[in-house]
Amino acid sequence: MSLKDDNTIKQIVSEVHSSQREREKTYRERALKLFPWICGHCAREFDGKRLRELTVHHKDHNHDNNPPDGSNWELLCIYCHDNEHSRDQVADAYAQGPSDRSSDDDFKANPFAGLGDLLKGKLPE
Repeated sequence: MSLKDDNTIKQIVSEVHSSQREREKTYRERALKLFPWICGHCAREFDGKRLRELTVHHKDHNHDNNPPDGSNWELLCIYCHDNEHSRDQVADAYAQGPSDRSSDDDFKANPFAGLGDLLKGKLPE
């Protein structure tokens, strides 16, 4: 990759991050005006410097769905917000069902077969 390509990629990434921060700033500021500064899950209160730990969670997970009344938002602390998304990932993994790699035959082997003979001092032939 050339230096020009590397600079172009860095510029694009920078613009995407900047755009995301601007978008977040608008709905976050609106949410902070609409709702009390309390985490919707753990009920911790936030103010001052700690206010930055309070995030806006989109209930439908669509960051472009930002109704003016805030009905798609809830304020969550960074820990509860992370937990919320982790639970969704686990639920999605379970919803997909078992993977195709495993079969019932995988569980028919008995790892303890012959253990009784070994404990009685009989060596396998």
